[in-house]
Amino acid sequence: MATAATPAPPPDAARRPSLAVWKLASCDGCQLTLLDCEDELLALAERIDIAHFPEMSRRSVDGPYDVSLVEGSVTTAADAERIREIRAVSRHLVAIGACATAGGIQALRDFADIDEFVSVVYARPEYIDTLARATPAAAHVPVDFELRGCPIDRRQLLEVIGAFLAGRRPQIPSHSVCFECKARGTTCVTVAQGTPCLGPITHAGCGALCPAYDRGCYGCFGPKPDADLPALLPLLRRDGMDAPAVTRFLRTFNATAPGFAVPDGPGDDEPDREAAP
Repeated sequence: MATAATPAPPPDAARRPSLAVWKLASCDGCQLTLLDCEDELLALAERIDIAHFPEMSRRSVDGPYDVSLVEGSVTTAADAERIREIRAVSRHLVAIGACATAGGIQALRDFADIDEFVSVVYARPEYIDTLARATPAAAHVPVDFELRGCPIDRRQLLEVIGAFLAGRRPQIPSHSVCFECKARGTTCVTVAQGTPCLGPITHAGCGALCPAYDRGCYGCFGPKPDADLPALLPLLRRDGMDAPAVTRFLRTFNATAPGFAVPDGPGDDEPDREAAP
């Protein structure tokens, strides 16, 4: 038993909640967001056992894990098998970033012929084993929470980790980027300058970074839950975007997210496709 003169022993890692961080097809940006937490990460490491996080350490402890964070989309058969294995050893599974929640930029392949891409890009296409579509984690396994962004916001990430370790639902706002513009006193670029902007239908989380610098929102955080794209389309066209331009505007970080699907056709020469199952 510890006394006043004897320091208390360090927490037993085996008794602390465990966290694992996994990567599928992605750029590592969302994992780096966790590392960028710096002081908060040090405090977090004192309260949980970071059991698997190759971006941070070679240390890896076998599961099960209390919380798993998964970055990246499923683009190969190996990815599909891996996400099922991760789900099996995770009490809570959280998809982080545009790739894991909506297929990411690589989901642009969904609107074209993957075999043609492979034949043009690779000298030996017979060595390439890939799926025709890039899909989010939720298309393959049950996901407990999706944290959006390209990359994610570190404050939201800390809230999600803390919430699941505390046994509560994460308090992540579902309002639009327009709300954040108003909160920071940013003049609406659409109203004042006629700049095309996806802010009215985009999930908050970036702090309205682009509008603060007189640029329209590009939809990095994906569509908010009640995104009303049909209401926004007339404004985009009023501000000089024809149908192909609108389609390209929507097909960036969250190309296959249902809330960003052009309702009246793609507006270009490609057939539009439904969002991933």
